[in-house]
Amino acid sequence: MVSDIETRFSRDVRDRMLEAIRSSGGNEVFFAGTLDGSGTVTDISIIARGHSSAVPIVPPALDGAEVLVHNHPSGGLTPSEADLSIAARYAESGVGFYIVDNELTDVYAVVEPVLRSEKVPLDGDYLAGLLDETGPLALSSENYEVRPTQLALCESISRAFNTGSIGVFEAGTGVGKSFAYLLPAMTWAVDNKDRVVVSTGTINLQQQLIERDIPMAQGMLGKPVKAVLIKGRQNYVCRRRLSEALRERDLFDDELEELARISEWADATGDGSRSDIPFMPKDAVWSRICSESDACMGMRCSFRDGCFVMRVRKEAASASLLVVNHHLLFADLEARMMGAGYDDTAVLPPFHHIVFDEAHAMESAATSFFSEYFTRFRLAKQLNVLHRVRRGSVAGHLIALERLSSSSGEIGNALAAISAVKDAYAAVEEAALNSLGGDFSWRLSHATRASAGPLLGSLSTLRGKLSELAGIVRDVLEGIAEEDQDDTVVWESKFALRRLEFIGTLALHFLEWEERPESVFWLERLRIPSRAGKGAGDGSWYPRFVQTPLSVAPMMKEGVFDPFRTVVCVSATLRIANSFDYWMRRAGVSLLERERVISGVYDSPFPYKTNVLLAVPDSGPLPDEQGYQDFMDGAIVSLLGASGGHALVLFTSYDSLKASCARSRAELSPLGMTILMQGDDDRTRLLETFRSDQSSVLFATDSFWEGIDAPGDALLHVIIAKLPFRVPNDPVLSARAEAIELEGGNPFMDLSLPEAVIRFRQGFGRLMRRKTDRGAVTVLDRRIVAKRYGRVFIDSLPETARCVAPLPELLIRVERCVYP
Repeated sequence: MVSDIETRFSRDVRDRMLEAIRSSGGNEVFFAGTLDGSGTVTDISIIARGHSSAVPIVPPALDGAEVLVHNHPSGGLTPSEADLSIAARYAESGVGFYIVDNELTDVYAVVEPVLRSEKVPLDGDYLAGLLDETGPLALSSENYEVRPTQLALCESISRAFNTGSIGVFEAGTGVGKSFAYLLPAMTWAVDNKDRVVVSTGTINLQQQLIERDIPMAQGMLGKPVKAVLIKGRQNYVCRRRLSEALRERDLFDDELEELARISEWADATGDGSRSDIPFMPKDAVWSRICSESDACMGMRCSFRDGCFVMRVRKEAASASLLVVNHHLLFADLEARMMGAGYDDTAVLPPFHHIVFDEAHAMESAATSFFSEYFTRFRLAKQLNVLHRVRRGSVAGHLIALERLSSSSGEIGNALAAISAVKDAYAAVEEAALNSLGGDFSWRLSHATRASAGPLLGSLSTLRGKLSELAGIVRDVLEGIAEEDQDDTVVWESKFALRRLEFIGTLALHFLEWEERPESVFWLERLRIPSRAGKGAGDGSWYPRFVQTPLSVAPMMKEGVFDPFRTVVCVSATLRIANSFDYWMRRAGVSLLERERVISGVYDSPFPYKTNVLLAVPDSGPLPDEQGYQDFMDGAIVSLLGASGGHALVLFTSYDSLKASCARSRAELSPLGMTILMQGDDDRTRLLETFRSDQSSVLFATDSFWEGIDAPGDALLHVIIAKLPFRVPNDPVLSARAEAIELEGGNPFMDLSLPEAVIRFRQGFGRLMRRKTDRGAVTVLDRRIVAKRYGRVFIDSLPETARCVAPLPELLIRVERCVYP
């Protein structure tokens, strides 16, 4: 008769485990195993060694394990409380948990492993057929047009899922990439009970997926697929923090009124997210009441039954498809890289497949997420949690901590330490602004090392004062009885303490900048904001201290491409001319084995050649020559007259935008043309006005180069004021350029140019949003035809009609194009 130990472990595995236990002196050893199809452990890895009654677990080393095993030297196989806790944690992912004796004669299965079934491969031909002329979408739509490139993309994405590949796909505007990836992703998730995450760069696309595209894809598949939109937790109101804010005595009347309105909304909403509020709450108010991971009390919270974050997480745990933004996905990946592992819940429930839509933004999203910063406002916010005087009233948690703690005598020292921190930070700000001079940014580097002494000295002092304050507050907290540790005042004070310690750590990183070549340390000069409705700011400035990764490629490889089985990256703008090389280098794909990467290009079905004119003046100053601003301002007025408005004017500088907009308003507003400017209103309302007033003009920069969708007559003319090169003194760009030069590369050709081309393609892509759209794209920057590198911009665009001519002739061609 075969014993249970022989059924559960192969002979080779048993021998290896016996040897490991013997070599560890008979102490506890923790193993991770994998199973064959019958459930026998056929491979084992030693994870950790302990003593006679305990052994540590190392979560990152357990990724991919199907069963966890450890021995009890005593011979008793009854699980301890710690054993049961670990077993329950990993059981959520189907991982088994066994206890054996030292001789491997007996085994106790605390949790049986879930045998992994063979994956059901996708039938790419069938899924693509759903989008063909005989598919359900065609049968339900009278004017449906088959897009061959959409079918080909769907088949390629299906292949990426089947082979566990990294898919890099450029799909031009109008290909229909959403359905091309949703059909394979949803089918894989349901058929294999294997969750897929779709990550996007914009809220608009997330809403489109949840409200329109996913329901339509379900109809095509003929099966229900549970999909959940997950937002970052700071988008949700925290009922506990809202309740506490309403009890605070030192709020302004308008803040109390707004909190009362939010409280009324919170009692009625089923969503709990900021976007569901029928008005726009002030940032300062929302930051006091939103959910934050560090401040979350979890199961200790008295409001947990009505918690909006817990509610959406419960929904996500049973979903097949999760829709998130890039920032939230990177928050989840950071938690997994820091130790949460890839088979457990971190920010999101476990998953093994990702689709990145708008993948051109992956690098910038990762750079933004993994950058850390502090300012006077971040520091003041945490100090105010502990102690503040406002409207003649003293408030802050130190008052309550004094009543709770046996170390209440330290409160006076804490107040003195807070004052010392404020003084130290004032000195830091003065030194930082001196380093900045009249510039808007400044970078710690070998070139600025000699002048950085006063700044680094003041940061060292600040770090010391923060450390002293943290030590005092920690003593006060440690003097609080165990039964009071769950008091919300204690919890919020611990949260503030961690944030203060983080600022101290970031100050230390600045001091150690030469020992951290993987990061860029820089300052940014910002204008002090005014209180909404309280008039303009006082015109003074403050610095922001930022640490940014020099390259995100290594962490993308480690945190995204290596651990996940399938990663699909799709966008309309991934290539420079005809090459993916630049994007692959920056995103980390070039660090992978080539055989794991599949790529493809799926051209737009839109008739660019007949419907779009690319217009460039053949004379006039170049952007770096005197008189360019005047030339540009006058040309924009004339071009807007030629198209009768209906235009988006894109800039790379806000100052230049304001000057041009002022002239256009002065000359065109009296003629009845509506001139809108970025910053005049909330982005969403501004775009709604632009779309509804179809002859209007929108002057914009930055984020408006992408993500704008204004089909039809609302947008007939895109004017690009200048090729979108970043300013060369941008601290992160200059640091990355130096790194490329040190490696023997060309910073302009390897970084500045390709980055500008991708942004240019995004701006160009605002014009054609559907097949019947038409219009002109006018590029006022003659470098696109006068410089040799301009050819790279043109070669990266679809084929269009072109006109390079004097401005008067361009005006005629633009008018004929817009009004054929």
